[in-house]
Amino acid sequence: MSIVVTGASGFIGSNLVHALNLAGHEDLILVDEFETTAKHFNLFGAVYSQKIHRDIFVDWLNENSSEVEFIFHLGARTDTAEFNFRVLDSLNLSYSKQLWEICTAKQIPIVYASSAATYGLGENGFSDAHELVHLLKQLNPYGLSKQLFDLHVLHQKENPPFWCGLKFFNVYGPREQHKGRMASVVYHAYQQITQTGAVKLFKSHHADFADGEQLRDFIDVDDVTQVCIWLYSQYKTGSSHNGIYNLGTGKAQTFNQLAEAVFAALAITPSIEYIDIPTDIRDKYQYYTQADMRKLKSAGYATPFRTLQEAVPSYIHFLRN
Repeated sequence: MSIVVTGASGFIGSNLVHALNLAGHEDLILVDEFETTAKHFNLFGAVYSQKIHRDIFVDWLNENSSEVEFIFHLGARTDTAEFNFRVLDSLNLSYSKQLWEICTAKQIPIVYASSAATYGLGENGFSDAHELVHLLKQLNPYGLSKQLFDLHVLHQKENPPFWCGLKFFNVYGPREQHKGRMASVVYHAYQQITQTGAVKLFKSHHADFADGEQLRDFIDVDDVTQVCIWLYSQYKTGSSHNGIYNLGTGKAQTFNQLAEAVFAALAITPSIEYIDIPTDIRDKYQYYTQADMRKLKSAGYATPFRTLQEAVPSYIHFLRN
């Protein structure tokens, strides 16, 4: 039986495909639109059994569910600046509901991508407790689309035999180059430094934070894929950890630390320029995010997450080669 990865040529999806290969899984069914030239490199060297276009996958799954052992549903429109909710409803909400319905009816386990964008400014903290989900306030339609699916899942009386939603925080790492302006700050810092020798970071417009001392929970994509594979192994051993989980490191770091990690990996003396946050996003700017990771740890995940200082050098090596 096969493992399905939707969004397979995207950032997290393609890294998961390669990680599954390294773990010995080659009977993979990859689902995506496979038309974006910039993403073709992401699956170079990957081993899989077949590709299926996302537009026909729902029908295919209905007819071939007996061939599927497990689904990692990572496909989505992830542009936080997408304000056409019809697009987000189609790709993030309605599509996910269809897959959920089939997985419930056919009893197929599924892990799906939620997002830390559901937390908005973090007014209600960053706890992944189910009873707090309805309190969250999103800053953009993308975050809302992920929130609405989380709420949909939590209101279902019948579910797949094993399911998890993962609220990804600030993920960075190889195979994100196709994301353009939506790529991580690590990627953009590397581009700026190699081109100009310096990096630009946002000034702080908040009295409690110095310039560049804004905090985010940055997590390396390899740590993300290892959690995904661990969840699959939990399903295989009969463990039940159904629920929505945060996926960050649990330790916020500053943008200054991020920039310094990139400079150090490149062996370049740090040179940082601080620029104003554009006025149109200033009132929606997050000064702090940090995943509450207690639930995932209590479920049994014990592998430490890497800091920027530990993970950035290997990513920079990847980019340079």
